[in-house]
Amino acid sequence: QVQLVESGGGLVQAGGSLRLSCAASTRTCSIYFMGWFRQAPGKERELVAAISGIGSSTSYANSVKGRFTIFRDNAKCTVDLQMNSLKFEDTAVYYCAAGRAGHNWYVPDDLADFETWGQGTQVTVSS
Repeated sequence: QVQLVESGGGLVQAGGSLRLSCAASTRTCSIYFMGWFRQAPGKERELVAAISGIGSSTSYANSVKGRFTIFRDNAKCTVDLQMNSLKFEDTAVYYCAAGRAGHNWYVPDDLADFETWGQGTQVTVSS
């Protein structure tokens, strides 16, 4: 089991950028695929971006393609989400999550794939 801690949230104007970081407490980073989720009040938790255990493959929600980038550093076991061209609709609590699969190239695409969650960090985009 891995423990996750997010940071980097805050208040930003529409069109601005934020970088979220997730630190994972494990010595076997590459066996975990990782993802970033977000949840706004009254809405379901949404998978924003995911990355395979070795960082070879990524997946993005259609709403953030071309604006957000997920990347990881397995030496430090951090997983970041670079968010550019932020919109009011991006306002939510953002969570990082992790899970394990039989292959380190696997990219998760469903909430049920994930086993461990961070505490969340608030991102607020003003318009």
